[in-house]
Amino acid sequence: MLRLTKEINRKEITQLQNKEIALKKVAAKGSKAEQKAKKKQVEEQISQLTTELKEKHVAELASVGYASSTTSGEGKENNIEILAKAIAGVSVTNQTEHSKPSKSAKRKEKRAQEEAAREQRIQEEQSNIVSDRMVENEKLEKKLEPLGLLVHEIKPDGHCLYRAVEDQLKIRGSPFYTFQELRKMVADYMRKNSSDFLPFFLSETVADGGYDDSVVEKRFESYCNEVESTAAWGGQLELGALTHCLKKHIMIFSGSFPDVEMGKEYKSGDSSESTIMLSYHKHAFGLGEHYNSVVPV
Repeated sequence: MLRLTKEINRKEITQLQNKEIALKKVAAKGSKAEQKAKKKQVEEQISQLTTELKEKHVAELASVGYASSTTSGEGKENNIEILAKAIAGVSVTNQTEHSKPSKSAKRKEKRAQEEAAREQRIQEEQSNIVSDRMVENEKLEKKLEPLGLLVHEIKPDGHCLYRAVEDQLKIRGSPFYTFQELRKMVADYMRKNSSDFLPFFLSETVADGGYDDSVVEKRFESYCNEVESTAAWGGQLELGALTHCLKKHIMIFSGSFPDVEMGKEYKSGDSSESTIMLSYHKHAFGLGEHYNSVVPV
């Protein structure tokens, strides 16, 4: 339909041009006064024909969904796209009026829309993660720089807390333990001093709907086994155990939370030499929290 319309438009424009030439030839005959009068009459006729042709074209474009040129913003961009399709001979009318798309086409369109939406969500999440990470790191750097300290990156494999402490022990020339040995030490200490840690598990059990000594003990033993032999992430409970196992003062710097100090009873006069210094990162990775080692510049 649009291709046919374009052919008709070309014919109309050609006809208008031929009329203009013919009228100008007529106007060129006779005296100067007659030529002047005829010229004015010809110009009026040409103007009227041009206006009629423009109005006809606007009506044809409107029939394919193109609004007037007074549209602004996003609507204007859409109209330009519609106009481009119309010029190219592509129908932009509602297809459902003529033929329904196949089920296969509908499925493809739905999958494409879902994939586009998923990609957009991923990009937004990654953007937020990067943004939060940058803010957190900047705050942490501003905190550590005046102290002459910087962050030493630790592998993010679930053992980061123990690997960071391992790195600190290596730097300070303290009795050295690998991250596996540190895990076993923490698990053993928690088992031997279960009364210090059981209240945490007790509160969880009550929250789950009941209290039972055997259930709490089983859950606690299972937790200690995970600490010892898996890549379970370490947190505040394990840090508390580490301070007593190593008899060390531990300082945890953070760009997202106030700094945390543990094992103050083990703090010596020259804390910079004996203190284990770690950094806690809430937004280091999309998978979860992370610990790094903090070292002198």
